[in-house]
Amino acid sequence: MRLVTGVREADRHLTQRAASRIPPGVGRLLSAVEEAAESSKLWCGAAVVMTAFGGRRGRTSAASGLAALALAQLVSNGVGKQLVDRPRPPKDWIEHDEVEDRPDSSSFPSGHTAAAVAFTAAVAPTWPLVGTICAVPTALLAIERVQSGAHYPTDVAVGALIGLGSAWLTRHLPLLPRQRL
Repeated sequence: MRLVTGVREADRHLTQRAASRIPPGVGRLLSAVEEAAESSKLWCGAAVVMTAFGGRRGRTSAASGLAALALAQLVSNGVGKQLVDRPRPPKDWIEHDEVEDRPDSSSFPSGHTAAAVAFTAAVAPTWPLVGTICAVPTALLAIERVQSGAHYPTDVAVGALIGLGSAWLTRHLPLLPRQRL
């Protein structure tokens, strides 16, 4: 019970700090990244560019990234949010008006973070440079989800774990039948 209380207190403390300590210019950048990532537009756009200009490696990376993203969204939004009905952080914790523009769905887990991490983690092994580039908006998006009051830090952390697991599964499941032979 003490652990749960400690996690709740850490969630509250980190959410309030993130919401109050981000300079306005950085807040606008975070909002722009979130808007670009809405409905996976950013990651689909990256996949199109990778496919068009990356040759075989680009096509392979894009396919891996999109497959991992789809799996992460299925797990986070299709399963996680249905099983755990966690309310969003209280509005009185957030000192800015961005808190008014957040979804009504369950806070747990962060589907945005799951999708971003899944795409990035699936792309990185095949095309490390592009994976590194994708890591920048992925990190900014994770910060934005807490800063805006859309999620608790634990929602974002679990979303990241779902994304990593989805990327791992996407890259390794096709190999398992070959390994059994």
